[in-house]
Amino acid sequence: MRRRDFINGIAGSVAAWPFTARAQQPSMPVVGFISSRSPDESASAVVAFRQGLAEARYVEGQNVEIAFRWAEGHYDRLPMMAADLVRRQVTAILATGGNPPVLAVKAATATIPIVFIIGSDPVEVGFVASFNRPGGNITGVSLVTSLLVAKRLELLRELLPAATIIAFLVNPDNSNARPDTAVMQAAAARLGQKLIVLSARTEQDIDLAFASLGQQQATALVVNTDAFFLTRRNQLASLEARYAIPTIHDLREYIAAGGLMSYGTNLADAYRQAGIYVGRILKGEKPHSLPVVQPTKFDLVINLKTAKVLGIDVPPSLLATADEVID
Repeated sequence: MRRRDFINGIAGSVAAWPFTARAQQPSMPVVGFISSRSPDESASAVVAFRQGLAEARYVEGQNVEIAFRWAEGHYDRLPMMAADLVRRQVTAILATGGNPPVLAVKAATATIPIVFIIGSDPVEVGFVASFNRPGGNITGVSLVTSLLVAKRLELLRELLPAATIIAFLVNPDNSNARPDTAVMQAAAARLGQKLIVLSARTEQDIDLAFASLGQQQATALVVNTDAFFLTRRNQLASLEARYAIPTIHDLREYIAAGGLMSYGTNLADAYRQAGIYVGRILKGEKPHSLPVVQPTKFDLVINLKTAKVLGIDVPPSLLATADEVID
């Protein structure tokens, strides 16, 4: 080999070293974020999720990427979105906004780690084998809001002891509709309360449901846990005021929008906990070894301004037990 060719060959190899080293560096992990909700009204939830990731030492744009997929209340979009995240080969997936996103992701992959945030009992709906030993590729946070359905009816009766007929609004597209309706009907029967069940899967359905309350002589309403309803909380608050129908919800977010009363868990903390779990999975932990997180505290929130508009005097006993009163 000629001396000049040898030197050029060595120089070319040395010049290529930095590029080769960069090419061999591990790529930034990507977390799929799939939700039934919409981005605008989920801003605080995303902040809480990022906070949880940061507690696990993961910062978006620095050492982790988040691929958001928003169904905006259209549950039929979820299977396609889940399949898209799987094709992208994301490192882990957060499925939130009720059972539908979890069902879609579980159908799309049996290997990519999944962290959920749901209101249902994850054992009862078949997502995990048990709370302490989830099994498979899935774990997460259960708000157990569905387990509080009967309690919400009791609180509404305490507020309105003379209520003759109470309505229960569900989304028939949500897998929690049937079991939660059964729980509510059993609770109503035990309390001797007449109950009617209304369904809504679209904005127009919600309008029609409220229009029918007067025809069915309902004097109060319980709104079931549902991500689509949460995205329409401003619409619900407006209709509750227009039809003067006292209503109880599962999350404080409804009350901040003008609703009357809620009883449930802290949603922001659930997203933070989910962020921590995703971070632990990114570090190498397996979902089956991470117990499902359960809330330890339930908050009763009452909006006194709304109560005044509705002409309701909140009993002192109920105010005394409230965790937050909005004036």
